[in-house]
Parts: sequence; structure tokens; C-alpha cells
Amino acid sequence: MGIRLLPQTLINQIAAGEVVERPASAMKELVENAIDAGASRIDVVMKEGGRVLLSVTDDGCGMEPDELELAVQRHATSKIPDEDLFNIDTLGFRGEALPSIGSVSRMSITSRTEKADNAWCIRVEGGEKQGPEPAAHPKGTRIEVRDLFFATPARLKFLKAPRTELTHGIDVIKRLAMCHPEISFTLGDGVRTLLKLPAAHGDLFEALLERLRGIMGKDFAENAIPIEAERENVRLTGHISLPTLNRGNNALQFFFVNGRPVKDKQLYGAIRGAYRDFLAHDRHPLLALFIELPPRAVDVNVHPAKAEVRFRDPQGVRGLIVSALKQALSGAGHLASSTVSDDALAAMRPVDYRPHTIDPAAAEMARAITSQNRSSSFGHYIPEGLREKAAEFQAPLSGFDAPPQANLRESSDTQMSAPPEQYPLGVARAQLHETYIIAQSGDAIIMVDQHAAHERLVYERIKNGVEENGVKRQGLLIPEVVELDLADADRLIARAAELEELGLVLENFGSGTVVVREVPAMLGAKVDVQGLVKDVADSLAEVDEAMSLKDKLMDVCGSMACHGSIRAGRRLTIDEMNALLREMEATPHSGQCKHGRPTYVELKLKDIERLFGRSG
Repeated sequence: MGIRLLPQTLINQIAAGEVVERPASAMKELVENAIDAGASRIDVVMKEGGRVLLSVTDDGCGMEPDELELAVQRHATSKIPDEDLFNIDTLGFRGEALPSIGSVSRMSITSRTEKADNAWCIRVEGGEKQGPEPAAHPKGTRIEVRDLFFATPARLKFLKAPRTELTHGIDVIKRLAMCHPEISFTLGDGVRTLLKLPAAHGDLFEALLERLRGIMGKDFAENAIPIEAERENVRLTGHISLPTLNRGNNALQFFFVNGRPVKDKQLYGAIRGAYRDFLAHDRHPLLALFIELPPRAVDVNVHPAKAEVRFRDPQGVRGLIVSALKQALSGAGHLASSTVSDDALAAMRPVDYRPHTIDPAAAEMARAITSQNRSSSFGHYIPEGLREKAAEFQAPLSGFDAPPQANLRESSDTQMSAPPEQYPLGVARAQLHETYIIAQSGDAIIMVDQHAAHERLVYERIKNGVEENGVKRQGLLIPEVVELDLADADRLIARAAELEELGLVLENFGSGTVVVREVPAMLGAKVDVQGLVKDVADSLAEVDEAMSLKDKLMDVCGSMACHGSIRAGRRLTIDEMNALLREMEATPHSGQCKHGRPTYVELKLKDIERLFGRSG
């Protein structure tokens, strides 16, 4: 068969295959058009997941009859005013998406401008146009797409269940709504409203956080850190969660480039780098980040659905994200998310004191004895004896008014007598199970995991030492020989110079064996050298070879910090407990260990009182 030109209808259907993957992708194009039209309200309906009906109604600028005719033709747009594909500051291409959608569905567009006497309607069915003709409609545009893919039945087989397609549609609306908190959005299934996001008011950050509360939930809004940074014409804004508010996937990580929702591997990688010190590799923070840069500095046309972008300076953008997020997390200090205390309170339940079931025979016997006692002279004296016993129990307890003895080991009274409200983490009162420190603040009870907290403090000290060109070392009186697998020993020897920066000095001592001569001084004299070296070898085996030297060192720091921290089961004096609390208050990131788990739980007094029914 010779080369020939394809008919226009088939060309549009091929384009639809690239742009319209499912009902949600068609809806995305229509909503983006509504946003570009200056709408303040956008209402979406998806019947049967959008297969039967997909409608988008807005109160934007509307279109004249001649514009309607152009809008459903290929290669017609109002969004490239200077014919420069690299100077695009809008979301969609009205003249591209509409003919593609119209070629595989029954589509109608009804639109009216503010000054027009009436609206106009144009219809496109399987690529065939009808109209425009006069119609009734308020200012704005309503686009109805019925029987999507009726003209390409093979595509229908690839659609999922209506509920699944509807879920994809909700996700699209949420992403677009985040960029435009000033616009009201609704989405329904033709029977009920499933998503309602009123327009948010206030300044940029207030409005954005209010919109994020409606989409990402109250927990995120209450534990979000604002982000604002700029470097070389690239501006970064948004909100990120405290590390202790995390989840097992990145479904609640949202990125936007010049107001366009994107899913980009470079950006996800930057987030992993920024949170490397705070979360395990299988945990992910919640966030919404907005990148604004000149249109020429980013190519938005590298993906048919514009889901990915290409930056002119990807390393510059990544560096901005990592540095801005790390700085914001440092500014959060020792804070942990409020969900930590919420989870702790939710785990507490009043004891069930419902009476046990009494054996009928035993109950009958008890009634007989009671009756006999009432009629006997012996029973006459029982009430008086009970009254005397009750009086004993009601008397003040011996030593009740004495000051609490939180810990029997000697301690100074300096911080014991200090007002609890003087310190953010309060004053230590006791140690439970030789693992948890109990402190009292002005309005809360605080429980600290002594091992997790001290591990974070030691880690930060080692990290700061590395950044300040070296960690102080202490020589071992007798160098210690450690036997390892050959591969582990080779890894350690290959990184000997880097490990020396961390204060760990070792040498090759034969096949599969190393000798350790110096260890970091801050780990103390009783450090388990065997366990330390083996853990460091494991860390080196797990790190990615593509990681930077600094990132590799930080991963190894985590293993070393664990060996230098206070262990669970060690009894502390009040002075030692308070010293730990004060250092936590002064150390960034001390609210979570390196794996994102909380180092302390704060229970507000009002919440504790509610557990005992004392609220109100």
C-alpha cells in the first residue's frame, strides 16, 4: 500500500488516544480550560465514572459563536499569543483537547460571554460538527461529553470499573484545586456531591493551607511546615509535614510546576534526599510543593498528558528543594506531630467495670445468708463493724502530702524545684521501666523514649563534627580485631579514609579481618567495638553506590549513633533526665529518631482529664 494522507476524523482519534487515556484525563483537559478562562467556580459531574456523562460547568469568560467553531478544530488555540512554544504560561490548549475528545464521543459546548444577549451551543459527534445555534445559559461555559469512546469501542475494554474511574477523577480535581485555592470546586456522580471545596480566602499561605486541609486532612494542616525559598529566578513555596507524620507510600506528595500538576521522578528523589536524616527508606512525608520559574526554563511538552516536565537546570531545582526543606525542618526544632499524642490517647480506653455474670446458685445462697444475718443477733453488729472499717479507708493516707520521690538516686533540686512551664519539654519527674522518662510541663505530661532521643542527639553531634572537618577520636588501649565476611571487610577498607572522618580508624588485618585502633570519643569508653564495626559494614552494604560521599557518611553516622546512645534498661538520675530534656530542646530534629519514629509523646492535661470524664 502506498503512502497516503489519513482522514481528519482518524487523525483526531489518534490524537485522542494520546490525550484522552480515560474519563479523568478528558476531564482534566476541560477543567484546565475552565481555569484558563478565569472561572471562580467549577462544577464537575461524572456519571458511571465518566463513561455515560462527563460535564464541566464554569463561570469563566465564555466564547463567542466564531470562537466555538474554532475551538473544536485542530491546531486552534488562544494560549500561544506570540507563537512561541517555549513561552507557555497557561494550562491547556483549548483547540487541541476539544477536537480530540469530540472525535470519540458525543460532545456539546454551550457558552456565553458577559456582554452577549444569549448563549451559543455547538455539537460534535464522532468528529462531525453541528451548529453553533442559540441556547440558554448563564455567563460561562458548560461542556458535556456523553458516551465517551463510543466511536472507538476497543478503548472501552480498557476502562476500569466506574468506581475506579471516579476515583481517578477525584484525584485530578484535588490536584488542580490545590493550585487554585481561590476557585470553588465540586464533583458529583449525578446523584450526590462527592467532593466540595469552597473557595479559600486570606493571603497566599493561609488560603493554600485551608485548601490543603480540605484535601489532605486536618492532621496535615495542624502539622505542616511552610516552605518559601528562591534561587536564581526559581521560587519554591508550599507546605511539608513534620517527619513524625508520615505514611507507607507517596500518594500524598503533590508537585506543581507553574501551576501545573506533575509527577516527576526528579522531584520525588529530591524529597528522599531532604528527609534522608529523618525517615526510613520505606516511609514518606506528606507535602504539597509549588515551583515557579520562567516558562523558558522548563519544557512542559515532553509528555502527551503534560504529567512530566524537563527542567533546563535540574540540579539547581533539586538543590533548592533539598536545602529549603532541610532548613525548614531544622527550624521546627524538637517538635513532633500532634498525631503522636492523638494516637497515644486513642490507645487508652477506660477499664470495663461491668459486673461479672453471677452463678444463679451462688446468688441464691448469698440472698439466704443475708436474710439469715438480718434476723440474727450476730447480723446486728455487722453494720457497725463495716462503718469502722470504712472510716479507716477514708482517713488520709500516710505520707500522701509528702513531695513525690520520682527517683531514689541522688539528684540536685535545681530543676526539680523549677516551674515546669519554664521548659518546653518540662521537668523530669520519674523514670518508668528504666526506659521512659516522665516529665511535667505547664499543661501536659511528656513521655520520652530515652534511647531514641539520645540516639538522635548523638547522631546530630557526629553529623556536625563531620561538617566541621572531623570528629574527635579516642585511641583504644588494646586495638580490637574484628572478623567479618570478606565482602564486608573489603568495603570497610575501601572506605577507611571516609570512616576516619567519622572518628573510626581501622586497618586491614588479613583476609576478612580488620583491626580497629580509634573510635569516636563521644561514644564513650564502653563502646561495643565489635557491634559497631559490623553495623557500619551493614550500612555500607545497603547504601546506593550513586549516593554522594556526604550522604554515605550520614547513613553510617546513624549506625554509630545507635552504639553511643543511652540504652533502654539504664537507670538515670533526675539530673541526667533533665540534661537529656534540655539538650533535646536545643537540638534540631530531636522530636524523631532517624527512622521517623517519635522520641517523645506529649499528652495535654485537658485530654487526660477527658479520659477520666472530668471535661466540661
